[in-house]
Amino acid sequence: MLNVLFTKHYPKVYTSAVKTQVSNALLVGEILGQVIVGITCDYLGRKTAIVLTTLMVVVGGILATASHGITTLGMFWMLTIARGIVGFGCGGEYPAASTSASESANERTLKNRGPVFILVTNLPLSCGGPLAVIVFLIVISAAGSDHLSTVWRVCFGIGCIIPLIVFYFRIRMLNSKLYRRGAIKSRVPYGLVLRYYWKDLIGTAGAWFLYDFVTFPNGVFCGTIISSVTNGSSLVKTAEWQLLLGIIALPGVFIGAFLCDRIGRCNTMMLGFSGYLLFGLIIGAAYDKITKIIPLFVIFYGLMQSSGNLGPGDMLGLISSESYATAVRGTCYGFSAAVGKVGAAVGTEAFTPIQNNLGKRWTFIVAAICGIVGILVTRFFVRDLRGEDLKYEDEEFRAYLVEHGWLGEMGEEDLKAPALEGVEEVVVPAKSG
Repeated sequence: MLNVLFTKHYPKVYTSAVKTQVSNALLVGEILGQVIVGITCDYLGRKTAIVLTTLMVVVGGILATASHGITTLGMFWMLTIARGIVGFGCGGEYPAASTSASESANERTLKNRGPVFILVTNLPLSCGGPLAVIVFLIVISAAGSDHLSTVWRVCFGIGCIIPLIVFYFRIRMLNSKLYRRGAIKSRVPYGLVLRYYWKDLIGTAGAWFLYDFVTFPNGVFCGTIISSVTNGSSLVKTAEWQLLLGIIALPGVFIGAFLCDRIGRCNTMMLGFSGYLLFGLIIGAAYDKITKIIPLFVIFYGLMQSSGNLGPGDMLGLISSESYATAVRGTCYGFSAAVGKVGAAVGTEAFTPIQNNLGKRWTFIVAAICGIVGILVTRFFVRDLRGEDLKYEDEEFRAYLVEHGWLGEMGEEDLKAPALEGVEEVVVPAKSG
């Protein structure tokens, strides 16, 4: 919504280039955060990483709220830097929070680990969009449309409060037993990791690239899209349509959580990508007619985003947290998510040129094409996981390392031991074949 606000309030300065700059600052920060914090949470522990990401989000949010400059363009440069810091924290949340959630759910509710993981990760993430729009509507109603500078600063300021609320609980959290037994603190054999997990990495990273290529620009620019369809309606009216769009997208999260154990992670993700194909083609093919009926357009647009939540939105985090051993779970998860954010950056950069050169309908047709490719990547490179205990993945990975001559230590504190300990019979699992 602030993209729409900035365009209205600073029309001469907030050009397409500046809009992309501010949006991509978050993406660049996220990519760096996903990779760096992913490695950090494997080396230093889940708690250290998750506390670091919280601090980065809060500090970046405060700087964004206080953005100023000698010129308006200077203010947007400060906002760009602040959004980069927020992005680093947000990116770090992916591996830090997700590995913690997966391992905690594995210890406390193994039979329902998949649904529980989704409900504490992608559900809050998906609720964030509608919540942000609700905050925006409340603030603009209180401040008025004549005080737009106050509106965007207050919105950014409120965004600092939620991380501070959860900070107390993160300070008190403990690293999981899986981590304390399976961590590799030094001499990580990345060559063996790549040989063992190359196929999984192609699957999770490739699918994430396609998903974020579609969903991120549609998330960032959905206010702009709706504003163009409604012929430049007021900020409040655009926000109301965007709120409806976000609410329609929410049921997909629950459907994905319901299906993941029943039909498997792989099939659920392919089902979600099929929704991109179906609804992307419907909107793209009938764009001129469907945009004349705004409620119908918002419904189909919402159903496309709901399909994304149902499939890759729910499954990518879950699969990435289950496909890799504890010792490298954060690193591999962070790498996959970072490749996804590269897709988001590419999608954001390509969004406006696609609209300008091919027509607005093609943003949805491209989403349909990504749906087809996503189905193929999932089918051939993603394992059909069904919620097995994560300790079995750790045991197979440990056996593989020992078989290939790696004899370093694994674990921390009282659970530290040589990798060879506990491997009674070394069997090379046929995972990557």
